[in-house]
Amino acid sequence: MATLTPVRGRTRSTSSASLVVGAVLVGLVVLAALVSFVWTPHDPLLVDASVRLLGPTGEHVLGTDKFGRDLASQLMVGARTTLYVGIVAVGIAALVGTPLGILAGMVGGWPGELVMRANDLVLAFPALLLAIMFGAVYGASTLTAMVAIGIATVPAFARIARSGTMQVMSTEYVLAARAAGRSRPHIAVRHVLPNIAGLVIVQSSVSFAIAVLAEAALSFLGFGTSPPTPSWGRMLQESQELLAVDARLALVPGAAIAIAVLGFNLLGDGLRDRFDPRLEARR
Repeated sequence: MATLTPVRGRTRSTSSASLVVGAVLVGLVVLAALVSFVWTPHDPLLVDASVRLLGPTGEHVLGTDKFGRDLASQLMVGARTTLYVGIVAVGIAALVGTPLGILAGMVGGWPGELVMRANDLVLAFPALLLAIMFGAVYGASTLTAMVAIGIATVPAFARIARSGTMQVMSTEYVLAARAAGRSRPHIAVRHVLPNIAGLVIVQSSVSFAIAVLAEAALSFLGFGTSPPTPSWGRMLQESQELLAVDARLALVPGAAIAIAVLGFNLLGDGLRDRFDPRLEARR
């Protein structure tokens, strides 16, 4: 038994470290987005040719881009756009996928299999491909990116919700509720949903990281946020022709994307360790 104690300690400390570091990184992105509503160092849309490609100075902390726009201001407003897309996309996925997963897990049989096979069909279309299809039909926009990313993420929520629902439905308190004549909607709201909420929260954090990356990729390809609204992906796209001249233009938005994705992934890992009863039992 003595040899197991350090392992448990390392597991607990690693979980706490992931949670704390993830929360700090996500907090920085959220703080930048919130502050941008009331203050930015400069107008992020102001074009000033006299200071184009300016390096970091006291007035422009991160310098300016090829149009003379302040990079720090664009980065802050871009964080707002990224979080907005992520919140709406993950919200769509959770509100659609979670009920579908609960339905498939509670009903079972061929209706449940039908729901999951339709879920697998949606899973065959990546978010980027779906967004390009939507953009070709409805035009490239932030709304198109949000809907496409949300639909592409529905299968992940449906699968995790179905798995958790099947575990809850086999418990004694659910069997007692069924014996007492409780309806399926009552059991779903009273017993299933509260017990799988942790799984949904963890999936939301992981899906948020995927949404951030997908939004940046879509904006880079021209199928995401339309100009002149600042976007980290489009900042990367605009900097590619100047990589040999000034790599800072790509490093700044690239680092922002990396920090956001890493933060949400670490936060998801930490939350998973906290909500997973099997890991908790081994500590």
